[in-house]
Amino acid sequence: MTKLHHKVAIEVKNLTKRFGDFIAVDSLNFQVIQGEIFGFLGPNGAGKSTTIRILCGILAPTEGSGSVAGYDIAKQSEDIRKRIGYMSQKFSLYEDLTVWENIEFFGGIYGLNSLERVKRGKLVLEMAGLQGREKSLVGQLSGGWKQRLSLGCAIIHQPKILFLDEPTSGVDPISRRNFWDLIYRVADEGSTVLVTTHYMDEAEHCDRLCLIYRGKLIAIGTPAELKLLHNDDLLQIECQPLMDGLEVIEKLPFVRDVALFGAVLHITVADAQKVIPLIKTALHESGINAINIQFIEPSLEDIFVSLIESEEQSSK
Repeated sequence: MTKLHHKVAIEVKNLTKRFGDFIAVDSLNFQVIQGEIFGFLGPNGAGKSTTIRILCGILAPTEGSGSVAGYDIAKQSEDIRKRIGYMSQKFSLYEDLTVWENIEFFGGIYGLNSLERVKRGKLVLEMAGLQGREKSLVGQLSGGWKQRLSLGCAIIHQPKILFLDEPTSGVDPISRRNFWDLIYRVADEGSTVLVTTHYMDEAEHCDRLCLIYRGKLIAIGTPAELKLLHNDDLLQIECQPLMDGLEVIEKLPFVRDVALFGAVLHITVADAQKVIPLIKTALHESGINAINIQFIEPSLEDIFVSLIESEEQSSK
């Protein structure tokens, strides 16, 4: 994890964005500290990308205020754009240009002179592991290589703040892990990183996390702090047939929540030791084989599923 400073890099107050009658971002309030890796999480359509576009000066907020690198998001968008880097899941690269031509192009976009472009371009090649591939067409690179190059182009001007919008979407697990090594490196060199992701394992890599749902902030804190929000016991159940087991378990009066996690079920109860025998009996009486039932520590995914379901219940 990065060493945190106390200077605020990003701040939003009651940030709201409407598109007609639709509220995409609903009164968000949060701060990102300089040098922090800040995870911005939520399901598709939660408002993550819209918020990033507002912070980058691409969209104007409907209501509320905010600052990025000390500049007002509503009045000083040009100053903000000079001091940030931005990378989306689409990578924003020109596939009919070579690796080096892309580096030269983005260096020019960010105002680097020819000497600076060469110097920083060599560092980008080294960081991305693309030495010797300068003349390769970007369209011929794998997703993982494009991802690294896109990050390099986004930081070629050494931005104070880096926005990464679903940067690991669509790449393989090894490329994702290597990419996070690069994110750590960027943060260690002094940049603040705000990253959106829907991969819960990636959320563990962040210093702090902000979960939004339907445009609203529903939780914020370190991964450890968010796990403390799960006050109930969590059981993992392996049974066959799995879906029949889910139907039986969700009808039990002491089960507060049940969710499918791959080939197992996660259920939330008040007292695990007390109800495990009752669950086994219910499954057995329904002709379902209870292969394994065990108490587990909640993952961030468990926490987020629980928080989102609680939010849905409270909004009904």
